[in-house]
Amino acid sequence: MTGTRTLSVLSAGLLTSVQDRGRWGHQSSGVPVAGPMDPASHDAANAIVGNTSDAATLEITIVGPVIRFDVAARLVIAGADLAAGLDGVPVPLCQARDVSPGATLTFGPRRRGARAYVAIDGGVASPLVLGSRATHAVTGFGRPLISGDVIPLGPGHQRPGVRRPPIAMPTGGARVRVRRGPQTEAATDAALAVLTRSRFVISPQSNRMGYRLTGPGIPLLPGPPMISDATFMGGIQVTPSGEAILLMADRQTTGGYPQMATVISADLGIAGQLAPGEWLEFETEA
Repeated sequence: MTGTRTLSVLSAGLLTSVQDRGRWGHQSSGVPVAGPMDPASHDAANAIVGNTSDAATLEITIVGPVIRFDVAARLVIAGADLAAGLDGVPVPLCQARDVSPGATLTFGPRRRGARAYVAIDGGVASPLVLGSRATHAVTGFGRPLISGDVIPLGPGHQRPGVRRPPIAMPTGGARVRVRRGPQTEAATDAALAVLTRSRFVISPQSNRMGYRLTGPGIPLLPGPPMISDATFMGGIQVTPSGEAILLMADRQTTGGYPQMATVISADLGIAGQLAPGEWLEFETEA
């Protein structure tokens, strides 16, 4: 912990976690990267509040928490519009707001997007594990917030931020761009035709690890199972039954299903703003 600046969690919401840019450099040891589902919104919130991009934010999913500020601070919210308010006064997205001690941050109905990022000057200062504060609950690196938690903050600062417009959020679904591979042998013309000419729906059996996609089966060439290989955020795995799985921030380090295509980095945040029941379409990058 750093200093005595804190936030108090009065209500945790559906899934609120601490995320920074992720735990890079340890996949060879079986440690997942984690990090934000929408890296662009995470970075934007930090930039506007004057933090560096590796500062930790709060990632809020669909139903937001109730958080009391125990000290004066400055905050920015980027990403999904979850009807945020400070003591009942609406908080516009991508605009810095000074917060007085005792003020309460709340969230209302989801309007657009699925994940909001709350950046506070100085960042969240939860303990570093392998150089990162990112929560990866499956492996025990942190856990989602619960009511009664006290969140430590880094030292406050007055560094000027940069202006960033709100990022457009998807409504109901999105179309994202992909590139072939890394298992290019699985990216046959027939498989790519199904992938890029179909609409898939994110199933309820989806989470930060990956989206299971309901839709037409994707044909794979017959042959022996592949040797497990490194996985990537945005990788589109295909199971032997033809089901597509879009790997996301909490993906495992390796996988034995071929990744026939990968969502380009510029579109990862769009995918990260979708929720179960919404649709996804894919197109090959021009």
